[in-house]
Amino acid sequence: MTLNCALVTGAARGIGKCITSKLLDHGYTVGMIDINASELEQSAEELAEQWQVLLYHGDIKNENFVKFVLEDFISQTDRLDLLVNNAAISKNKSIEELTLAEWNEVLQTNLTAPFLLAKYAAPHLKKSHGQIINIASTRALMSEANTEAYSSSKGGLLSLTHALAVSLGPGVRVNAISPGWIDTREWLNSEKELLPPLTPENHLQHSAGRVGKPEDIANMVLYLANPENAFITGANFVIDGGMTRKMIYID
Repeated sequence: MTLNCALVTGAARGIGKCITSKLLDHGYTVGMIDINASELEQSAEELAEQWQVLLYHGDIKNENFVKFVLEDFISQTDRLDLLVNNAAISKNKSIEELTLAEWNEVLQTNLTAPFLLAKYAAPHLKKSHGQIINIASTRALMSEANTEAYSSSKGGLLSLTHALAVSLGPGVRVNAISPGWIDTREWLNSEKELLPPLTPENHLQHSAGRVGKPEDIANMVLYLANPENAFITGANFVIDGGMTRKMIYID
């Protein structure tokens, strides 16, 4: 029987890829879930030289796909210790331009899919006394213009987090991580050159003195996954270099 088994959504790039890498380094078998088949395969080839990954290409908005992933993963590993709901999309448009279909797509991907994954993972997590970690966003707490769908989905994810913590406890722990500005370019398979370089001003907006890295989020995942921290549940951890705590005055 394999020990330390995790499922990570949105695992092909960015924060999800970094989380997958960290978990593999710490001995986990990881089921990588992503809607982009080519990037999923590319990341798996890069990360799985020494460790074990299982690949699941599909749409987590689809309940039958979610059922299949859980059934297949358990059939191959016999357990599930950690579910990381990381996959998310955004449609940043003015509310006048944002269509109902676009609103629904964001909510289904960012909120309904984590619900579905939690629903079908719960029986297995109860057996292992495992946990769910939802990757939310500081947009659940503060907003930029034209982010109604994304911000609403992440606010809902925080509420889902504490609701699940109460409903599934004490056997299963559920927490959220809310990243701030995270520069993901080093964990992208493509489009790195399309991202503008970071400036000193970008870094100085943060009390920590720099823009965040995916490793900052992955390290918190490892912290929460550590059984020594089993008293933590229903919590949200803002990892943003202090940016949401900084007062900004314009002369």
